[in-house]
Amino acid sequence: MTTPHVSLTARERLVVALDVPSAGEALALADRLAGRVGMLKVGLELFCAEGPAFVRELQARVPVFLDLKLHDIPTTVRRALDAVLKLDPKLVNVHAQGGPAMLEAAVEAVRAHRAGGGQTGLLAVTVLTSLDREALAALGHAATPEDLALAYARLAHQAGCDGVVCSAWEAAAIGEACGEGFHRLTPGIRPSGAAVQDQARVMTPAQALKQGATWLVVGRPITHAADPAAAAEAIVAEMQ
Repeated sequence: MTTPHVSLTARERLVVALDVPSAGEALALADRLAGRVGMLKVGLELFCAEGPAFVRELQARVPVFLDLKLHDIPTTVRRALDAVLKLDPKLVNVHAQGGPAMLEAAVEAVRAHRAGGGQTGLLAVTVLTSLDREALAALGHAATPEDLALAYARLAHQAGCDGVVCSAWEAAAIGEACGEGFHRLTPGIRPSGAAVQDQARVMTPAQALKQGATWLVVGRPITHAADPAAAAEAIVAEMQ
């Protein structure tokens, strides 16, 4: 189901994580960032607090990546996606850890949505960028984050997903294994000189693009800046 890998501008590749607790703050940021970024990422906190109506209002300003990381039995994920896809977000994601049957159910939901005129792309989450090898070992995984992410990416590719959410550290290897048209959205992006904060595996925008990332997710360096619009413009310039 992978969509053609179209040429994107640096601005279109920049995804801003709306790490704010309310619709008012999110919409104010959207107004400041409209036309300056490619997408806004709405995560679980904001979606649970404000709901679908807020997403519709946000999408009137900037395209939305709905970062819900769905992970359940196949039937539940399929039905959840059927509900979420009514919003027609630019991107939505599920956890690759849900396994082949769950991924295939998610792909079926998105294919049906597209057949009806929808535009949503489906990504599968590989390994969270907050997890390092020590954390994975505590979860019972002997593999490195890189090896596990590659295994999950292959699973998502075989199921028909459009791409994955992965660390930029795995982006090049995933491109080699699954093809350059298989999209890679990379969180854990920090501009040069920015604090790492709660991420274990990070990379600068320029480095991530060299590794083959399709989209770069940046949060607090933009949303917590004194001038978010100027911060976004600086990151776009760094990407270029």
